[in-house]
Amino acid sequence: MGTIASSRSATVTPRYSRLRRRLLLGTLALLLVVAAGVWYVLAPDGGGTPTEVAAAEARLPDVAAAAPVLAALSPQAPAPDPAVLAGELAPLLGAPALGAGVEARVVDVASGEVLLDQGSQAPSTPASTAKLLTAFAALTTLGPDATLATTVVSGAAPGEVVLVGGGDPTLSRTAPSLTYPGAPTVAHLAAQVRAALPAGTAVTRVVVDGSLFEGPLTATGWGPGDAPSTYAAPVTAVAVDGARVRPGEAPRSGRPGTDAGTALAVALGVPGAEVAPGEAPQGARTLGTVRSAPVARLVEQALSQSDNLLAESLARHVALARGLPATFDGAGEAVTAAVAGAGVDVTGVALSDGSGLSAGDRVPVAVLTGLLAGAADGTLTGASAVLSGLPVAGYDGTLFDRGDEDPGTAPGAVRAKTGTLLGVHGLAGTAVTADGRLLVFAVVADSAPSDGEAAEAALDDVAAALAACGCR
Repeated sequence: MGTIASSRSATVTPRYSRLRRRLLLGTLALLLVVAAGVWYVLAPDGGGTPTEVAAAEARLPDVAAAAPVLAALSPQAPAPDPAVLAGELAPLLGAPALGAGVEARVVDVASGEVLLDQGSQAPSTPASTAKLLTAFAALTTLGPDATLATTVVSGAAPGEVVLVGGGDPTLSRTAPSLTYPGAPTVAHLAAQVRAALPAGTAVTRVVVDGSLFEGPLTATGWGPGDAPSTYAAPVTAVAVDGARVRPGEAPRSGRPGTDAGTALAVALGVPGAEVAPGEAPQGARTLGTVRSAPVARLVEQALSQSDNLLAESLARHVALARGLPATFDGAGEAVTAAVAGAGVDVTGVALSDGSGLSAGDRVPVAVLTGLLAGAADGTLTGASAVLSGLPVAGYDGTLFDRGDEDPGTAPGAVRAKTGTLLGVHGLAGTAVTADGRLLVFAVVADSAPSDGEAAEAALDDVAAALAACGCR
């Protein structure tokens, strides 16, 4: 079908262009004739030139106000009846694929009414739904417009430059980035360095300074095969392309800092330069600086793609902003404090990392729905990017291939953060019901059998039921 469409496009476009040119020429000719006629009539009386007459006669039509493209949900949309909703969801939440330990909560955003509560106060293993906490903490602590800097300064010896990591793993070896839209590039950074160095200076050594982040490179509760893997890498303050071995591909590197230093050497035109870890000299001259996309965009990317390294980097920046060490422990403490500071009850929350990759993390689903509801109704100021970053079922992110075949669900009706670990499957987000009522929900099954596809399908059934529900 794609070949046919291309062929048709190739044959139809020239004809269309010729026809459009003829129509335009004909219209111009007609306008000139009309203008000349008017001038002929008016000229004896001093009516002016054809151009003046045409301008005097031109009148713009009255245009009605445009209707909104994305209309707001009606505040009069009926809310589901809690008893009916519970009856609809009970067999779905009891699906064998989800196992015995299923915690769930559904909240009506407009009224704040809890429509369903199944163990929502019990601490659950959140998997990647924990990124919702990190996202909220980054937005409210750092600010949605903040950016992360990566800098190159002069080294201690002639020919030496120092790449100083600012905790931005989106720095890209390609222009533009193949993974992170709006990311800074190594090429741009290298161009600044070349311009700042004295003429004739040959770079022979690149030092990589990752001292912004401290402590272990992997968290308590991570498995031995988690970093590096296709989904995670050692957490360092210096990385390129999300610590990917090759831009745009899945495998992550076990040496993100070294890869970044090598990328800078290549961009400087000295691929053979020595690359070594170290720290920048005190008072070193800045040779170049690039900045990340705004935090709001980074949050959206971390949530949509469930990017573990980006989430960990944001969590450590929250720790630094709150005066805590940029470690896994400091990040967990800082994120929890940020959520609590917004008035969300964090009883039962325990975070060993900022991504949810740790099997030791604990978050009640009531906390997840509290954050989502606050972002949706505006009571948690500055958190809107939490919602815009949620994957859209059947369209993008980690839900691009889920929820797109349900005939009872309107496109885009479900947006949710996924969470997956061995034996853990979660989904937390928003659903617009068939009556146009906005709900937030969170479901976590942390004692699920080993069939991951069946568990995901069962969670999708729950989300689809919410979106299709009138439940009155």
